Amino acid sequence: MNFLVSEVVTYLSLFVLPFARVSAFMLAAPIFSLQAFNVRFRVLFSAILTFAVVESITFDTQGLAFVELMTLVIMQIFVGVFAGFLLQIVNGAVAVGGQAISNSMGLGMASLVDPSLGNVPVISQFLIILSTFIFIAVDGHLILIQLLLQSFQTIPVDETFSLDLIYRVFIEWSPLLFLGGLVVALPILISVLLINAGLGMITRSAPSLNIISVGFPAILVAGTVLLMLAIPGIIQRIGIFWQDGFALLATLWGL
Repeated sequence: MNFLVSEVVTYLSLFVLPFARVSAFMLAAPIFSLQAFNVRFRVLFSAILTFAVVESITFDTQGLAFVELMTLVIMQIFVGVFAGFLLQIVNGAVAVGGQAISNSMGLGMASLVDPSLGNVPVISQFLIILSTFIFIAVDGHLILIQLLLQSFQTIPVDETFSLDLIYRVFIEWSPLLFLGGLVVALPILISVLLINAGLGMITRSAPSLNIISVGFPAILVAGTVLLMLAIPGIIQRIGIFWQDGFALLATLWGL
């Protein structure tokens, strides 16, 4: 088969715009942004998804100047990165909740000697892994791919994105980073606070008792038991966070 140079250039122009949105989304979205997925896999997977939608794009790029084409590419990158960043707030909320739980249990010092993940508390690492499993269990990766492919129907590559909508969605969703962490950690924080109050009363009644040698192991054991008891509620709450994130992404893309 013979192809004209103009046809090849036109097809590549149609390919670049959706590829920019898809690849940017893959770099920022949960699961797909993990280091376990190397750059080659992300590029290949983004190209496959782009081929799935490029045939449905009827945008004519022949009359566009280079500056206009690059402006559209930058806009597509912004749309993909912003959408992926919104979903990363869920993982951020889980990390904040885990950090609060770790500090209340006395595990804050453990993050200073962690050679693998730096200053990420151990409970945050556990909850982030748990959040990832929940994301996969609810078919979040499939939902994201479906929403991403459908977004090209509601937000064509030649249309600009409403900055007012972006600002409103960001203002409404960003508080989850702190409120979500508080919701996850609040039951354990209150329980550990009551345990600390009880230890304080014991120390006042028996001044010779060494509160450091007795209180720290007691709080650590009690916090671990409370965390095990709170896991079902935490799983349910994280699942609600993911569902709200999917609904917000669908609203953002007009689906």
